[in-house]
Amino acid sequence: MQPNTLLDAILDEAGISHAGLAAHVNQAGRVRGLALRYEHTAVARWLKGQRPRGQVPDLICEVLATRLQRPVTLDDIGLGVPGEPATPHGTTLSGFVERATALWRSDEQQRPHILGAPAVTGTPAVMPVWEWENPPEDVDVSRGGRHRVRMSDIEMLRAARAHYEQMYRKAGGVATRTRIVGFLNSETAPLLRGSYTDATGRQLHRATGGLVAIAGICAYDSDAHGLAQRYFHQALRLAKASGDRGLGAYVIALLVNQALFMREHRQAVAFAEAALRAAGRHITPALASDLSAMQAKAYAHLGDGSSALSCIRRAEQAADRIRRGYEPDETGYVQPGLVNVQVAEALLSLGDLSAAQEHAAAAVDNPAHDRGRVHRLAMLSQIELRQGNADRAVVTAVEMAERARGMESQRLRDRLRAVREHLVASGCAGTSEAAELIDGALRVPL
Repeated sequence: MQPNTLLDAILDEAGISHAGLAAHVNQAGRVRGLALRYEHTAVARWLKGQRPRGQVPDLICEVLATRLQRPVTLDDIGLGVPGEPATPHGTTLSGFVERATALWRSDEQQRPHILGAPAVTGTPAVMPVWEWENPPEDVDVSRGGRHRVRMSDIEMLRAARAHYEQMYRKAGGVATRTRIVGFLNSETAPLLRGSYTDATGRQLHRATGGLVAIAGICAYDSDAHGLAQRYFHQALRLAKASGDRGLGAYVIALLVNQALFMREHRQAVAFAEAALRAAGRHITPALASDLSAMQAKAYAHLGDGSSALSCIRRAEQAADRIRRGYEPDETGYVQPGLVNVQVAEALLSLGDLSAAQEHAAAAVDNPAHDRGRVHRLAMLSQIELRQGNADRAVVTAVEMAERARGMESQRLRDRLRAVREHLVASGCAGTSEAAELIDGALRVPL
């Protein structure tokens, strides 16, 4: 059950409260001879994704149409009948834009039913990837609107993506998310509703897709997994509208990473395979190396050592082909050493501690942005503990804790807690100092 962001947005536009909508629906029902007794709690359930029964969806449309003085359809309020063809508004790219911007608005307003929504699994999780990979394509993405979109607008979006990515790397997703979502609402949404040709529109959708992907990363880093997934699905749809297969493969890599965290290992393998297959020659060596390394991690967790080692070889071969300056901005996260730390995690799951330590040490020896370095040090410390080198693990953990200070990231907090637990369990000398430093880093409020 997914939150109904369209209904939420149109209620906001109409300036009607949950209790007010319930009262108006009850009144409209009495005109039709219905004895309805809805309260604000019912509206809250509808916003969480529950579909009201009988004639109530039509009554909601009637109430809102009267309030807004324009026609309101079931698709406009997110209650199109399941199994029946949707109206053209619901199937077009413009319909997607309305749904996407409604989510951004609900996120900025911190609606609880949006922030707390769980990630979907099964078919709803797979369909956006299938739709990206398969026809039909968007033949024409041009649009008529009040504001003419210019290349300077698109350059602004690209600069914003780079800015928020750097902010995320330094401060974490918790601090960055509110800022990027505010930007999506104030700057990006009006552009998507503007006027542009097909050629300009494709660049606009590509630039927007990159921004939305960062918003998803920040939501993921904030532990809002359902919201993160919806942003990733939006970014994938925007990538398809742009016609850029490489961007779509990058977004799927984000979904693969989330699937690994959620322990959906078979889904991670399938998604990575879809990205590598569908993007084909459009996939860059950096992205191919990351996707293959994540596949290796998934196979290792599934106990398939042969497939994991095969993916490790593919990841290392692709990493050797990376040429800086020839990669798109989005794959800049695949810095030297990233594949090493991914491979180290896969080898650790397979029980090959010696090879895992070698790769983790190589990852730490390479320069990385602040956030990436914390993750690399955490992995190395964990492996050193497993090897029985507790003294060395403490030194590594101390550096990790010092670099993590000030970052607002739920994922980093998870890594810090895991390292702390392993250190305390080891009982080695110096543990108290390292644990105290980690506790200090964890005291940063989220």
